[in-house]
Amino acid sequence: MKSMKKLMTLGMASLLAFSLAACNGNNDEGASDNEGGKEKVELSFWAFGSTGYEDLVKQYESENPDVKIKFRSAETAEHHDALFTALSAGSGAPDIAMLEVDQLDRFKAAQDRFANLYEYGAKDVQDQYLDWKWNTGEITGEDFLLGMPTDIGPKALYYRTDVFEAAGLPTDPEEVTALINSPEAFKEAGIKVKEATGKPFVDSIEMAFRAKLDPAVETYLNPEGELILDQEGSAVKAAWDYAVELHEAGLVGKYDMWTPEWASAVNTGDFAAELGAGWLKGWMEGNAPDAVGLFRVATLPTEFAANWGGSYISVPSETEHAQEAYDFIEWLVSPENQLKSFQSHGLFPSAPSVYEMPEFTANEDEFFGGQVSSAVFAQAAQDIDGIVYKGEKYFPVHQQIVDGLKNVVNGGDPEEEWEAAVKRAKDLVSR
Repeated sequence: MKSMKKLMTLGMASLLAFSLAACNGNNDEGASDNEGGKEKVELSFWAFGSTGYEDLVKQYESENPDVKIKFRSAETAEHHDALFTALSAGSGAPDIAMLEVDQLDRFKAAQDRFANLYEYGAKDVQDQYLDWKWNTGEITGEDFLLGMPTDIGPKALYYRTDVFEAAGLPTDPEEVTALINSPEAFKEAGIKVKEATGKPFVDSIEMAFRAKLDPAVETYLNPEGELILDQEGSAVKAAWDYAVELHEAGLVGKYDMWTPEWASAVNTGDFAAELGAGWLKGWMEGNAPDAVGLFRVATLPTEFAANWGGSYISVPSETEHAQEAYDFIEWLVSPENQLKSFQSHGLFPSAPSVYEMPEFTANEDEFFGGQVSSAVFAQAAQDIDGIVYKGEKYFPVHQQIVDGLKNVVNGGDPEEEWEAAVKRAKDLVSR
């Protein structure tokens, strides 16, 4: 039964990849432009999520009439599975492909299926982007760039001013940053909120866990694919212990992100703070109407400074138009167009020159009481240091640990749940 299910899953992924390839037609040799007598290049571009790139594609086509780009966007998991299937088959991949950062190591393992963007001009623009973002797109130890940097997800502290005020805490962002300047101070603020209001400080134990997990350079696996989460000095165990500590102090809620209960709690202020990335503000503005003016954003303690999310854009090596594909990508992720993507769809820029542009610095948020929240995330982006290695099996291993933490919230013994979660992770990796 398991084998049949696996075959059906692979079949569906293959069918999706074939369908996308058929729609995008990336194997076209290029058509003649009847008016100018020039070869018209057709490129296929696979993306995921809500990016607004379709509008930029139209702009690029109008400025480059000899280039036609067939754009398609799918759900995140669907997109990556279809792309991986096409790359594995050696045919059917697009000319241009968007890669989510947490999926990046999975595709780095298929390095030979991608063009090295350094060969097409990427080094000329390297200094326009944050070092850590750029370096993450490289193949470690090699002069090989797999993807050009697009958006990022610097984390900050979203907090309810009404809940903070009721707990006797400051509400001004700079004062909050000064007060909550360490993991210990974070816990102390949470205790004050709990004692004064009865509300949890953070929404869920997973977010408490990610506070220390996300900044770690090594988490579950090393570059050799070995599980390291239970080694001495493990960042995962330190994050686990901190999350359990906050739970045992009564500071953790049971609002799992993206559930209806969580959305309602954000709207009504049933917990005090969220450790979220820059992209979360867009969701809040569109989905928490009762919270307008009640949230602010402050810089997290240095120990919590991290990136959560973002993407890259790559060129599969089977394309016959690698240079034209790269030229479009370089234009798409330029600082000027990253500003447009930020303004239209909240994609936070990885090009620091955008942080100085007037349209960015004057971007007051009504939802956040007129605060220029983008400045907080810009600072957070520049506080991040180092490349975080995740590995091909990051997601399934992560889920085993999160499941263990949820068992703790429901009454499980922390050490027994840790040992059980580690065993499940080892079994998963060994398969």
